[in-house]
Amino acid sequence: MSGMTQQGSLEEFVSLHRRLFVLTGAGCSTNSGIPDYRDSDGNWKRTPPVTYAAFMGSEATRQRYWARSLVGWQRFGQAVPNDAHRALARLEQAGRSEILLTQNVDRLHQSAGSERVIDLHGRLDIVRCMGCNATMPRGDFQHELGHRNGAWLALDAPDAPDGDADLESDDFAAFTVPSCVACGGILKPDVVFFGENVPRDVVDEARDRLEAADAMLVVGSSLMVFSGFRFVQAAAKRGIPIAAVNLGRTRADDLLTLKVEDRCEAALSFLL
Repeated sequence: MSGMTQQGSLEEFVSLHRRLFVLTGAGCSTNSGIPDYRDSDGNWKRTPPVTYAAFMGSEATRQRYWARSLVGWQRFGQAVPNDAHRALARLEQAGRSEILLTQNVDRLHQSAGSERVIDLHGRLDIVRCMGCNATMPRGDFQHELGHRNGAWLALDAPDAPDGDADLESDDFAAFTVPSCVACGGILKPDVVFFGENVPRDVVDEARDRLEAADAMLVVGSSLMVFSGFRFVQAAAKRGIPIAAVNLGRTRADDLLTLKVEDRCEAALSFLL
């Protein structure tokens, strides 16, 4: 692995490749006020997020999830892109980005102007019924949650990564979670929870785009989640060079051509 960590070498890496497969993670959005999950060693900083099985299997888990989400969304829903998002949008506008595959669910890449984006883990601004597949905007659901649970809106708690809040001691059993108006089914954010599979067509599209790429650029991800890491493995298997910008360890350190340990917006500032 290269010992080079200067921005100059990243600029050189980007200039040498015409079709970059860009993979982004939570580190891209920390400067927009959305916390990340892991420390510099790649370990959890907080309780791991709710699993799919727990959410679907327990009313109490859904009450806790949506109570925390009601409080957290008030800030998460207002988050705006930072210079890292803008730099990657500029990369696409310059015709250098084959695809941007993001593990984030905040849609900030799209807000910054990126158009060729695959949301690997879905999007938090949509709520989907697990019964009939109907969808609604998260803002509409927020209004309904707030209407039924008004007192909770006044609570303040630290932000957590998935648009919820670190709310713990309150009596979640009193929280009312609406069901789907069409079929009475369970409503879930349209994101891939832990223990849930990324939809096959999303994986296939990303794989196809990787086949067309001539290098990979990882931005702000420790790659500890396999759904993202497997694309780095696939790039390494194809033999294309891989650069990563991340503060701290990544699961792919031994596969990298270049690693830049810096904040995403600082490392990518040459694009702006």
